[in-house]
Amino acid sequence: MVLVDGDVVLRPIKLRDQRAWREVNRRNRDWLRPWEATIPPPTPSGPVTHRPTYRQMVRHLRSEANAGRMLPFVIEYQGRLVGQLTVAGITWGSMCSGHVGYWVDQSMAGRGVMPTAVALVVDHCFRAVGLHRIEVCIRPENRPSRRVVEKLGFREEGLRPRYLHIDGAWRDHLVFALTAEEVPDGLLARWQRARARSASAKTPGTAGGPNGPRNPQNTPGNPG
Repeated sequence: MVLVDGDVVLRPIKLRDQRAWREVNRRNRDWLRPWEATIPPPTPSGPVTHRPTYRQMVRHLRSEANAGRMLPFVIEYQGRLVGQLTVAGITWGSMCSGHVGYWVDQSMAGRGVMPTAVALVVDHCFRAVGLHRIEVCIRPENRPSRRVVEKLGFREEGLRPRYLHIDGAWRDHLVFALTAEEVPDGLLARWQRARARSASAKTPGTAGGPNGPRNPQNTPGNPG
């Protein structure tokens, strides 16, 4: 499945993406390291695990996708690989839920690429896949990632103490969520309306600009 909105494209990750994926990761080491999942030290009775190679990662993602537990994508902007987004932990039955994780090239931050990508995948999960709830779990210190869910109007549900092993330690995470009933017209449409209102508010002589009335409650986030 390929998801598209303008210059933003989500498509399945492939083995042949290795060179571009590694290049983006190399350039963004300092930007990504504080937020990346790490493997905790082994316990006396537990197995010793190692960080997977790129090929091992892709094969694992494909296997989980084939089992219906995951949707792994890379993000392209204007034809260039700029990030990764994965819907993981997909659960069916009485829950019908999944959680979204993502990262993006620092040079793309603030352009609306990641909010657009998340909105695309949430709409796909609700409308095509049949999920009912999507979560995003974010370290409280990760302001760029929190801005993504704030722009999209995700609901903050609380703190999960020591939830994931990140950057070498067990870290607290804030939980943000949406259910299908909260976005009956689609999350992408809501995000596009918010961007349009924000752009209008910044244009002199338009409603909400310096010469017109302003209603900040109608603008959940800037067009980033």
